[in-house]
Amino acid sequence: QSWSRGMSYCLHSESHLDTGPIYVRENGKLHVVNPGAGGVQNVTPKTRPFSLFSRSFSVELCMNREDDRARRQRTDHFIFTYTKEGNLRYSAKSLFSLVLGYISDNVDHIDSLIGFPEQIAEKLFSAAEARQKFTEPVTGLRALQKFTEAYGSLVLCSLCLRNRYLVISEKLEEIKSFRELTCLDLSCCKLGDEHELLEHLTKEALSSVKRLLLKDNSLSDAGLRRMTAPIRVLKKGLENLLVLDLSCNPKITDVGIGYLLSFKKLNCLDISGTGLKDVNAVIKRLQTQIGLVHSKVPLKEFDHSNCKTEGWAEQTVLQWEQAVMEAMKPQDNLRSRAAALRFYGKTHRIEDVVKCTLVEPETKASGNLQFYKEKVQNCHLPLKKEVAGSHELKNNKKRALAEQERERTSKQKHLCLTVEDWDLLNTY
Repeated sequence: QSWSRGMSYCLHSESHLDTGPIYVRENGKLHVVNPGAGGVQNVTPKTRPFSLFSRSFSVELCMNREDDRARRQRTDHFIFTYTKEGNLRYSAKSLFSLVLGYISDNVDHIDSLIGFPEQIAEKLFSAAEARQKFTEPVTGLRALQKFTEAYGSLVLCSLCLRNRYLVISEKLEEIKSFRELTCLDLSCCKLGDEHELLEHLTKEALSSVKRLLLKDNSLSDAGLRRMTAPIRVLKKGLENLLVLDLSCNPKITDVGIGYLLSFKKLNCLDISGTGLKDVNAVIKRLQTQIGLVHSKVPLKEFDHSNCKTEGWAEQTVLQWEQAVMEAMKPQDNLRSRAAALRFYGKTHRIEDVVKCTLVEPETKASGNLQFYKEKVQNCHLPLKKEVAGSHELKNNKKRALAEQERERTSKQKHLCLTVEDWDLLNTY
């Protein structure tokens, strides 16, 4: 009994601690200790649920506020429209659209899209493009490579970068990720012979290019030698090239034209405005060796209207250009600072901001030097005499033998490589 009173006294002295009821077993019976009364009551204990936290404990549910944009996209699960009566009506988005939005937000974390259906992949690409995921510096390149590896020409089959040298410098790695291009327009970009993009033209990823426009790019004979080295020696590279524009490159001479003779499938060639010394000799050489005839009138293949940006990434290229143009705009604080400096006479007055546009140089007095390959007409007309047929067969045999001999001699010439060619091949 005295022990229980001592226990109650201790509990009374420490009443500020909410320990709950305490039960004591005495003489085979269970008693509850009442700290307030200071004694033990022989009452049947009432069950009390056990509480893990104290009464003052509270929990506040908070959302992650680090990415408000992503949070708004996650909660935007409804489509709001208006009825004919003007009432607001909302409907829930489909599960497919919700999943598509989530994957497009994290498109850079996709491992691979090889074997994925093209119809769904196109919608996924459009969703990521609408969120401007491909304009991001690092994650955009990684996401774009997943699509180009799996779908190739569907992502982009034709690319026009005419007069967009700033886009090339800012998005060079993204441009190099495009595969299976059939048309590439790099006119008026002043790339030069040592540019990384021109070296990329010799890779297998761009062996499908059929139209290549390199007008006004400060190219010389050295650049043509590097660009044609794989096809001249290894029979790889731009082997499927049909249309080539090298106009307005005054550093290209008769020596550089000799490197173009390796393009056996070439149908159209424009070398207007180049630094040719013997134009008549070049015209004769092109006609006899690869069958290109000098055109008296301008050809429609070189009016730059046939090469446009086409594919899933058409809007992506426009987004790149808009981002570059936005970065080029002068800021307001810089304008005000320049105006203040001009007021105090510390700087010279500049009328307008110089626009980064290139003026196409005019062709030289050599005139129009565009070439085309004549289409071979099939001789399905009946012959009048059998003698004429026999003569035609003999002539065909002679021509075939002459062509074989010419190919044999040309192969021997190809095998005789110069020291410069061997040095160039060692760089690949």
